[in-house]
This record gives sequence, structure tokens and C-alpha cells, in this order.
Amino acid sequence: MAGAVKIFKFQVLLGAANLQTFMAQQNSFDIVSQVDRAEINNALNQTMKEVRQRFDFKGSNATVILEDNDLVLTAEDETRLRNMNDILQQKLVRRGVPLKALSYGRVEPAAGGTVRQRAAIQQGIPTEKAKEIVRFIKDSKAKVQAAIQGDTVRVSGRDRDTLQEIIAKLKSKDFGINMQYTNYRSN
Repeated sequence: MAGAVKIFKFQVLLGAANLQTFMAQQNSFDIVSQVDRAEINNALNQTMKEVRQRFDFKGSNATVILEDNDLVLTAEDETRLRNMNDILQQKLVRRGVPLKALSYGRVEPAAGGTVRQRAAIQQGIPTEKAKEIVRFIKDSKAKVQAAIQGDTVRVSGRDRDTLQEIIAKLKSKDFGINMQYTNYRSN
């Protein structure tokens, strides 16, 4: 209680406007890995439209569907599957969806003499990658703190320039995942 009285007296003497200048400012940003589901749906629709119109897919049962956080590609043979995957990747890139957000499984046989491949859509930063990012930030010897908060990493520090340097260093290193830098705050 005595501390609160001192702060109150300090505030009365200096005025409320000057109190902000004496408190330490904390700036922060979040590192996230998110993909816009609407853009994925649009890319899937465009892919299926092109597959239905292409000559090399005439009479084919090739499909791409979205199941939870997985894309499931199905075709008669591996060549058509690979061609359909190329079309899908072109559409995803045009829609602004990074290809690093997809992790492909192996091609497996499916019912009716077809082949299937699953591609997991990454939402959020995996724990191992988050630890690697935090370690990288700490090894940079910058005066910032990095903390894992669920599937995001929050980086905070006093100096905005230092935070921008950290963003530049993170962009220059490839962690093998799609990363965005959001929620940049200045208090």
C-alpha cells in the first residue's frame, strides 16, 4: 500500500501527462503461422475447374477436397496426381497462400485403382519450431524477450529498432515454416 501512495504522490506532483514518460515502454510483436481458409477454398475451386476443362484430364475422376486441416488429392495415376498438384500450387501462389504452409504425405493407393496424397495445412507454429525461433532470438544477443504463447511466439523489448532488426534476422533465416509478423504494438 505504501508503494501505491508514493506513486499517487508522484503523479500529483508531476501531473498525469508526465507519468507515462517515466515508466518503461514495452513494444512487442507476434510471430504466427496462419493461412486464410477462404483463399484455400478459392484455389481448390479454381483447380477443380481447370482440371475439368483440361484435355489430359478428360474422363478422369481426379479431385481435390478439403478435410479439416488436410487437402486430399485423388487421381487415377501418379502422373495425373502430380499434374493436378502443380495446378493446385499455381492457384495457391496466385491467391497468396504460401507453399511452405503445406506438408505433403506420401502417395498411397486408394479404392478403385486410384492413388491419393494428403497435404497437411499448417495452422500455428509447432512447439519444436517455436523453441528453435526463441533460441535463435536469444542467440542474437538482442535486448528482447521471446515467449511461446500457444501456437504463437511473442517478442517484446524496449526499443522498436531492435524489434525491427529481429524481424529482419528472422526473415533472413529459413525455419521451414510459413511465418507472419503481426500485432506490432507500441505502448
